[in-house]
Amino acid sequence: MTADFDAIVVGSGMSGGWAAKELAERGLKTLVIERGRHIEHGADYTDFKAPWELPNLDAVPEREQVHYGGRALPASMAHFRIKEDEHPYSVAEGKPFRWFRGYHLGGRSLMWARQSYRMSEMDFEANKKDGYGNDWPIRYGDLAPWYDHVERFAGISGQAEGLPQLPDGQFQPPMELNCVEEVFRDRLHEAYPTRRLTIGRCAHLTQPTEEQQALGRGECQARSLCPRGCSYGAYFSSLSATLPAARKTGNLTVVTDEIGHSVVHDPATGKASGVRVVDAVTREHKVYTGRIVFLCASAIGSAQIMLNSRSEKFPTGIANSSDMLGRNLMDHVSGLGANGYLPGYADQYYKGRRPTGFYIPRFRNVTEDADFVRGYGFQGGASRGDWRRGGGQIGIGAELKQDLRTPGGWSVWLAGFGEMLPNPDNRVTLHPNKVDKWGIPLLHIDCAYGENDLKMARQANRDAVDMLKAAGFQGVRERGDEPHEPGRAIHEMGTVGMGRDPKTSVLNGFNQAHDVPNLFVTDGACMASTACQNPSLTYMAISARAAHHAAEFLKEGKI
Repeated sequence: MTADFDAIVVGSGMSGGWAAKELAERGLKTLVIERGRHIEHGADYTDFKAPWELPNLDAVPEREQVHYGGRALPASMAHFRIKEDEHPYSVAEGKPFRWFRGYHLGGRSLMWARQSYRMSEMDFEANKKDGYGNDWPIRYGDLAPWYDHVERFAGISGQAEGLPQLPDGQFQPPMELNCVEEVFRDRLHEAYPTRRLTIGRCAHLTQPTEEQQALGRGECQARSLCPRGCSYGAYFSSLSATLPAARKTGNLTVVTDEIGHSVVHDPATGKASGVRVVDAVTREHKVYTGRIVFLCASAIGSAQIMLNSRSEKFPTGIANSSDMLGRNLMDHVSGLGANGYLPGYADQYYKGRRPTGFYIPRFRNVTEDADFVRGYGFQGGASRGDWRRGGGQIGIGAELKQDLRTPGGWSVWLAGFGEMLPNPDNRVTLHPNKVDKWGIPLLHIDCAYGENDLKMARQANRDAVDMLKAAGFQGVRERGDEPHEPGRAIHEMGTVGMGRDPKTSVLNGFNQAHDVPNLFVTDGACMASTACQNPSLTYMAISARAAHHAAEFLKEGKI
C-alpha cells in the first residue's frame, strides 16, 4: 500500500476534474490517477506557434500520421491523440466501432468541441414513457441546480430561447450569428414556425467572472485554434479550470502515467478499498487505498476497469450482480445532414474565427410527429470560402493569387446528431485471451445501430435537405447515405448505467454502485440514455452532484 486518501478519482478529464474539484473543496484528501502523460497548461500547447515554427509547416510524414474522425491530423493537433495501433481493441464481425481516446492529463476535455447543452425533462422521462432502457432514477429537477453550478464556474456562452426541449441556463453573452446564418434563421422560422435556430451554446468565456480570472482564465479571442489547447484558458477544460481550483485547496494529489487496472474489493466490509494501477513506464503494479472511489475514465474505460475487477464476490466484474455491467453501449447517431450554398451577400463578411456554429434543437416528437421514437438536433454554420479553395479554381500565377485574395461564396453545413436507443446487446466485454502490453485484457466491442436509429438517420437527412432548400440554398446535397459507424460522434455512453432497480442497473440515483456503496461512476458510462444533445455538460453536472453527496455520505458515516 503506497498511500491513503479520502477519495480516489480515476481519470482527469471532464468528469474526473469536476469530481476532484468538488471533493477537494469539501475537505477530502483527493488523489487523481491519470493513465497518460503529464500536460502543463499553456506550456504544452501549440496555439501560439506560427505555421513556420511548426515542423514541416505543420505537415506530418505518412508513417507518423495520427488519424482522427477519418482524417490525418496536422502536427499542431496530433499531440493530444493516441496512435490507435499502440492501444488496440477488437470489434464484433460486421459491426465497426471507433473508440477515440485522450491519454494525457486533462483527457478529452482538451479535445472536445465545447458544445454545452442541458438535457430536458422529456429526455429524463423518455425511457419510462416509451419502454426503451431503464427509467432514469433522477429527473431534470434533481440536476437543474447542478447545471446552474457547473455553468457558472465553467462559463457557457449562449442565448436563452425558452424551449422546453432545450432548457436555458446560466449564460455569458452569446456570440453572434453572421449575416447568412441570420437569413437562414429567419427563413427557416417562416417555413417551419416550430423550428428554431440559435447560436451554439459553447464553453467559451465571453465575459469572464472574477472567479474565472483568478484561475488565470481570459476572454475568448476568436482564433479557433482550440484543438491546439488554449493558453488563455478561454475554453473550459480540467487543466484550465477544475484541477487548478482543486489544487488551491491543498487537498489534491495528481499522478500521471499510471493505468487504472482494477478496483480492489474488501469482502469483509463489502466496500472498495482502493485502486490497483500499472505504471505505464515500468509496468510495476501497486495499490492506492481510499475511502471512496470515483471512476471517471470514460464510458468504455470505466467499464473496462470494473470488468477487470474480478473477485470471489464478483467473478464477472465488481458491482455486476445485475449482469448489466458493460451493456447498453450507446453513441449519438452521426454523419447526418446536408450542405449547400447561397448566392449573394458578397459585400458582407464576419470578424475573427468564431469557435462555435449554430444549433437547431430537436423538433421531431416534440412539435412534429415521426415514425420513430426520440429525435435529433442539428449543428451547423455558414462561412465564406478562403484561399484554400484554390485547389479547384481555374487560373495560374498572379491572376489566380489575386482572385484568391477575394473571399469566396457563402456555404452552409448541417450536421445531425440523433439519439441512439439503449440496447443491452450493445456491449463491451473483456477479450478472453488477448491482453495489452501492460497485461490488461483487451476490450471487445459489440455494437450496432437498431432499426429506430436508422429510421431516424434517414429522416434527419431529409429534414436537412428540406430546410436548406426552403431557405433558398442551392446545390443542396445530403452528407451521406448511411450514418457514421457508432463511436464516430465521440459521445459514447452507457455500460455502467443508472437505474432504480439493482436487478437491472449498476448505479443508483447518486451514481453509487448498488452493490458497492463507496464506488461511484460519473462519466458517460452512467448514462441511462443519450438524448440528442452533446453530453459533456450533463457529465459535469452529474459529477458535481455525485461528489457532493459522496462527501456528505462519508461525513454522515453512511459509506
